[in-house]
Amino acid sequence: MRGAPPGASPQQNSPQQGSPQQGSPQQGSPRASSPRQGAPGERPSSSDAGAVPSVVSVAQLTDRINAALKGFGRVSVEGEVSRPKTVASGHMFFTLKDERAALDAKIWKAQVPRALGGLRLEDGAKVVCHGTLDVYAPYGKHSLIVDRVEARGLGAMLAELERLKGALREEGLFDRKRPLPRRPRMIGVVTSRDADAWRDFLRTRALRWPDYPVRLCHSRVQGKMAAREIAGAIGALDRSGVDVIVVCRGGGAIEDLWCFNEEIVARAAFGASVPVVSGVGHETDTTLIDFVSDHRAHTPTDAAQTVIPDLGVLYEALDRAGAYLDDSMGRALTARVDRFERAAARRVLSHPLALVEPRASRLEHVARGLESSVESQLQRSSAALERLALRLEQQSPVARLGRVEERLGGAALRITAAMARMGERVEERVQRSGERLDAGVHDALQRAERRLEPAARTLGAVSPLAVLDRGYSITRRADGSVVTVASELAKGEALTTITRSGEIDSTVEGTRPVGSIEPTGGVEP
Repeated sequence: MRGAPPGASPQQNSPQQGSPQQGSPQQGSPRASSPRQGAPGERPSSSDAGAVPSVVSVAQLTDRINAALKGFGRVSVEGEVSRPKTVASGHMFFTLKDERAALDAKIWKAQVPRALGGLRLEDGAKVVCHGTLDVYAPYGKHSLIVDRVEARGLGAMLAELERLKGALREEGLFDRKRPLPRRPRMIGVVTSRDADAWRDFLRTRALRWPDYPVRLCHSRVQGKMAAREIAGAIGALDRSGVDVIVVCRGGGAIEDLWCFNEEIVARAAFGASVPVVSGVGHETDTTLIDFVSDHRAHTPTDAAQTVIPDLGVLYEALDRAGAYLDDSMGRALTARVDRFERAAARRVLSHPLALVEPRASRLEHVARGLESSVESQLQRSSAALERLALRLEQQSPVARLGRVEERLGGAALRITAAMARMGERVEERVQRSGERLDAGVHDALQRAERRLEPAARTLGAVSPLAVLDRGYSITRRADGSVVTVASELAKGEALTTITRSGEIDSTVEGTRPVGSIEPTGGVEP
């Protein structure tokens, strides 16, 4: 265990907390307790080594043990995971063990995501668990309450690989799968020139298509610098103009194949402009480049079989195509010869006149019928033209105009007589109407004169002219207003006086009041 408080060890803390010393063969037995522990309720002991310790309950002893374990504080324990299990409540339980001992461990539900951080706990995984010790009183068992787990050794490498897989999957590096060329002009191979994988590749090429164009880019396939060399080799082959790249290596332990799990190799394979085929290890071996490559081969030999065309298969295909072509051409020629023979055997080719004579006879018959039909049609047309000429003559404009003139002459005579009679009747009616109109107008004028006489007399009585006839006059200012009050006039003001016989212009020399004169006939002078 690591993480105990500085300057304290389990052996030093145990006597103070009432727990047995570690490493003694009597650990956990009643005799492991010392009579000099100074626990509560104990009487001071004498130098007698055989003094009997005080009796405590199970709960009290468990509390003392729990207090002693709490004294360790946070601890870090390295071991191998055994029987990991997540219960229905979400808590995780497992055992942490090594060659000599085992320790129960727990991760509470709320702490699981943060404690694991994406790490999967599996049987046999080497881990370091960080947490505190605790005792479950009902069962009297102590356990490690874990709040953080770290992978160790290969387990750490696998955990990092899983994290990298997740990141590359999120970026989409696993989704692209390009088709492989059927007959590449040049195949690029990334492997070691001394590796068995390269010899297997050449052996497969010799079996499928000897001397097929292959370009090797040597690289180490194991060790610390292998990943960088493999990535560089992929880039170099891509720039050299090959049509497909094969990355291969023979089988081995997972540590030997680890360079193919490096991110730099995966990104180099994804960044290649041509398809990449991975053939690393055996069929059961899976590396990161297998997920990124466009095609995964189980072995280097399988990779060679995938990219190198089989010349024997090509020859067989050519033989089948040639046989099919020969057979097709034979059948086509036979069919055409049969058609020519059948055509030559037909009567129309052996006796051509036999085809023409019936048609010539039928043509003569048609010509005679056509001539007869034309003659009869001409006769019918001539008769129709004669009938039309007769009708046209009868409908000639000269004849029609003569008839119209005759009808118009008779109509003119009838219209003249009718107009004369109508004029006489109209004249009589106008004369009678004039007589009636004269009489009516004379009567109306007399009635109007009778109605106007009283009004004329009344109008003459009130007319200003009648007042003027009696010797009165009307005086107006220059603006046309009638003078009614003499005191309103100014000296020198021009006036116009209207009399019965005319108007008199005058100038005011002066005004003086006089007695009022009663006007006659209701008019003011």
